[in-house]
Amino acid sequence: MNFQISKEPIDIQSVIDKVVQRNAGAITTFIGTVRELTKGKKTLFLIYDAYEAMAVKKLEQIGREIEERWEGAQVAITHRVGRLDITDIAVVIAVSTPHRADAYDANRYAIERIKEIVPIWKKEHWEDGEEWMGNQLETVAYPSGKPEESDLNE
Repeated sequence: MNFQISKEPIDIQSVIDKVVQRNAGAITTFIGTVRELTKGKKTLFLIYDAYEAMAVKKLEQIGREIEERWEGAQVAITHRVGRLDITDIAVVIAVSTPHRADAYDANRYAIERIKEIVPIWKKEHWEDGEEWMGNQLETVAYPSGKPEESDLNE
């Protein structure tokens, strides 16, 4: 499985191994981690949640988009859900392509598309409170802790 949601810590090398190919001249990785300070607030930990089946389908869609746009590209993406502490790995994206510029561009495309279309959201826990942040672009709030049906159809 090149595209998955995991409740366990992500093994970076296993994601990279999924895109190793004889015609690749480059493999890029993006490793998204939990940071301590966001907009001046000290984060204690995050809780990620997802509509797993739909999230995997959307990750697969991103993979297809990349393979259509960058010839010879292979993609693997794993996103973690559950409680993540500061410095924990939230997402790993590996992209291999024949040429390095394409690998960089495709990898950046992947993380931006994840934030746009994949139904994964988080609850931030700070020293002075907590909040479900809504979609990953933080343009739609999820006060109930999950998106409404209408949010998923946009």
